[in-house]
Amino acid sequence: MKECKMRDYIENADFEETGFSYTLSLISGKYKMIILYCLMEYQPVRFNELQRYLGKISDKTLSQNLKELEKDELIHREAYPQIPPKVEYSLTERGKSLMVVLDQLCIWGTKNRK
Repeated sequence: MKECKMRDYIENADFEETGFSYTLSLISGKYKMIILYCLMEYQPVRFNELQRYLGKISDKTLSQNLKELEKDELIHREAYPQIPPKVEYSLTERGKSLMVVLDQLCIWGTKNRK
């Protein structure tokens, strides 16, 4: 009887509605966590500095990732009205709160690296 209830529960569960799914949607992709980590360590950071930190990443890909992180309110983009243009990126308070979780991933990785 207990097994049947558990099966019904799983069949009716919706992963998309979980907090875990939401968090993954914010940081999914090859570069987002690395961008956030870089900003945590070195903020504020300019576009070219991020590009050097990430290595082989196109302008388009980096720009797209930054726009998505900004839209999700994890980073702040500060544009200075000067020539040449100067833009700096930093973590928002929301982004800083996520870094607590990502920092735990780093700690786990350091302890469990083989």
